[in-house]
Amino acid sequence: MVTAILIPIICLYFFWLTRKERKEQDRKWIEAGNVHDESVITGEIKDISEEKQRFYYHRFIIVQNIKLQTSSKMVTAVKKTPLTPNVKIDTFTQGETIHLYGTWEGSQFVFNKWIIKKR
Repeated sequence: MVTAILIPIICLYFFWLTRKERKEQDRKWIEAGNVHDESVITGEIKDISEEKQRFYYHRFIIVQNIKLQTSSKMVTAVKKTPLTPNVKIDTFTQGETIHLYGTWEGSQFVFNKWIIKKR
């Protein structure tokens, strides 16, 4: 009698817990591309690499790494974009001078917005 009541309650609890965690991870996945515009760096693009990374089970993000030569040093800039069905992946060209708006996370500059500087 106790198991007939206890087992469904345990199953419902774990279902509720899993659903709650999935919603939280989906929210974090969508917000992976949002970065506060705290600082600006300007430089010339020297190298570009792009890779698809798993974020959470069946959720993926596109990570674009850009080596940027500023006036004083080489900076690694990272752009993260959640891979949704209607996503438009941004393209960058080597040799362009660009302004990046974002924030520092350790030694990497994570950005969301950019403007190509006219020559």
